[in-house]
Amino acid sequence: MTEDLTYNRPDFWATTSNKQLIFVQDIREMLKTTGRATVVVPDNVLFEDGAEEVIRGKLLQNTDLHTILRLPTGIFYGQGVKAKVIFFDNRQASPNPQTSKVWFYYCRKNVHHTLKQEPLTHGHLEGFVLCYNPVSRLQRKATLSNEAPDGRWRFFSREELLQRDKASLDLFRLKDAAMTDLENSTHPDVLISEIMENLEAAME
Repeated sequence: MTEDLTYNRPDFWATTSNKQLIFVQDIREMLKTTGRATVVVPDNVLFEDGAEEVIRGKLLQNTDLHTILRLPTGIFYGQGVKAKVIFFDNRQASPNPQTSKVWFYYCRKNVHHTLKQEPLTHGHLEGFVLCYNPVSRLQRKATLSNEAPDGRWRFFSREELLQRDKASLDLFRLKDAAMTDLENSTHPDVLISEIMENLEAAME
C-alpha cells in the first residue's frame, strides 16, 4: 500500500491515505455489534486534525472508547516511535453518544526501555492491568489526584475531551523525574546504550 493511495469506502468515517487510519476504520467495520478491539496507533492519530479529528469524534460517538494506554518509547524497532493503545467496544447505531468517559494510563515518563538490554515485559504492565480492572470496569479507581500527583491513571469525561482543541486525545502528561531528581536520574551508561540501540535499529 503506497502512502498516496486514498481509500474511499462508503462504510468508512473518513476518506484518507493514512494507513493507520484505514487500519482503525477497517477493524471497527469488522467488529460485531458487541465486538471489542485493542489497537496500537501512533501518537499523531490522537491529536492531528483532518481525518484524524473526524475519526476521534466518531469513536467517541459511535463506540465506547473507554481506555487509552500511552506506551513507553524504546519498545519498537523504529527510532523514537511513540504510540498508544486504544481500547474500544463497538455499539449499535444510536443518536446518543456511546462514550461517557475515557481512562488514561501514562506508561511513558520515568520509564526507560531498550529492545535488547531492557525490553518491555508483561511485568512492566502489571500496574496498568490492575488499574484496567478487566473483571469490572465500573469499579475502576483513579490513582492520580491532588493527594497522589505521581499517579498514572485517571479519566476524562467525553464533554471534557470534546472541549479540547480538535478533540485532542493527546493529554495527561507526567513530569519526568530525571529532570527534577538528578541524584536518582538514569545512569549515563543506560542512556548511551539506548542511543546505540536506536542507531542500530535505524541502520537495520
